[in-house]
Amino acid sequence: MKYALITGASKGIGKSMAIALAKRKINLLLISRSVDELNALQTALENQYGVEVHSLAIDLSQIEAPKAVLNWVTDNNYAIQILINNAGYGLWGKFGELDLAAQLEMCQLNMTTVTALCHLLLPVLSTEKKAYILNVCSTAAYQAVPTLAIYSATKAFILSFTRALRFELKDGPVSVSCLSPGPVDTGFAHRAGLDAFSKMAEKFNMQPDKVAEIAIKGLLAGKAEIIPGFTNIISVYANRILPKGFIEKMAAGIYKT
Repeated sequence: MKYALITGASKGIGKSMAIALAKRKINLLLISRSVDELNALQTALENQYGVEVHSLAIDLSQIEAPKAVLNWVTDNNYAIQILINNAGYGLWGKFGELDLAAQLEMCQLNMTTVTALCHLLLPVLSTEKKAYILNVCSTAAYQAVPTLAIYSATKAFILSFTRALRFELKDGPVSVSCLSPGPVDTGFAHRAGLDAFSKMAEKFNMQPDKVAEIAIKGLLAGKAEIIPGFTNIISVYANRILPKGFIEKMAAGIYKT
């Protein structure tokens, strides 16, 4: 029996991707911190779509978490065909004024955990005839974002890492993709402390279900970079051709404290 493993699966894009995969009759391994939300989602997916779902409640920002995930997978002999590294968050504010420990924890989850899970689970994925890795990034990866300095830097790391890993694995069974959404109607802005910005972002937000459907289609098609939404595609290409100083000034105006 084959499974798709999704981190940050209890809400937002992760939850929507779990639903999109369940609709395709793909069995699921769901990981999140919230026991109650995981249990509710597991029951709903099993009842509605008839797929097999297992869940693990764990804080992936802890350094020992990726090894615990590997142990869970190997102890239960789960055959993973899809790995989706979705768990992550942002913190808004000036770098020197934000709590250092909180920023380092964000780096751990956004970068180190993703790297570790890819490394630890790659041997499991490589036993399949065809397998997939999807690392969830952000349009913030394509530019420096003042007041989201560390968040945008972590996503730039994920973008670069994913493209390099994709090239390294191009002759094998594992296809590697990166999902870079713009504003999505999830709890991201609230957790980041961007409540004022979230009201403005509502005009541009995509719904997580739509982003998830685009993501899964792109993943299964083997796309390198998946950027949902025409506006987001244009912004990414603009970041590639416009002067960096101009882009940073614009971003600073949008996200100013």
